[in-house]
Amino acid sequence: MATRTQLIPVIDMLGGQVVRGVGGNRAAYRPIVSALCQSSDPAVVGRVLCAHCAVAQLYVADLDALMGGEVQIEALRALLQAVPEVQELWLDGGFADAAAAATVVRALGELAPRVRPVFASETLRSREALAECFAQHPQAVLSLDRRGSERLDPAGCWDAPELWPQRVIVMTLERVGSGRGPDLQTLADVQARAPAAKLVGAGGLRSEADLAAAQAAGASAWLVASALHDLQLPAVAGSAA
Repeated sequence: MATRTQLIPVIDMLGGQVVRGVGGNRAAYRPIVSALCQSSDPAVVGRVLCAHCAVAQLYVADLDALMGGEVQIEALRALLQAVPEVQELWLDGGFADAAAAATVVRALGELAPRVRPVFASETLRSREALAECFAQHPQAVLSLDRRGSERLDPAGCWDAPELWPQRVIVMTLERVGSGRGPDLQTLADVQARAPAAKLVGAGGLRSEADLAAAQAAGASAWLVASALHDLQLPAVAGSAA
């Protein structure tokens, strides 16, 4: 039997608060209102999400950095300290290249070994930077980003599968928080181009049925936020949620 597609909870962090992501329109995101907890503090939300899903991975999108600001180092530090069970914090900090990620990782000091940079096609500056990222950060993750039919990809990452790492996120931004269901066709297209990659879907997941469909389509994991906060996906058996 195939391994069940894993849920990786997501925190979208803006101005030190967790916000609800909808359709990739980041400027319009508002502090999270959740049935799981009564807080938008990243440390509190992180603890609750990880307990609900009984996982050791957490994905964080630093929206301040993605919109041209500074990475929220102190908020990230507090979050990592609040969730010691998280072995891998996947961090999309708007990195243009390997050096930008290395600067952030160093700033986190003793917490740095638990951080996995996410290099996103949306923000990588060049094809050369793509190659350097995974040479210098072999445990990092690539995110192939698109909105509708548009690839968010100034560096040409989508057309360089020979440079992709083992773990690849297929991010369909218009599906995020939309309740429209996952984009399984794009996932299948990426899988056909990189059969050995472990694909992680992102956007649109609503239910256990969607999760089963994602598994059938070949997703090893799925990034999820809204469906957790809205109690559309139950707590994992044995979790503390």
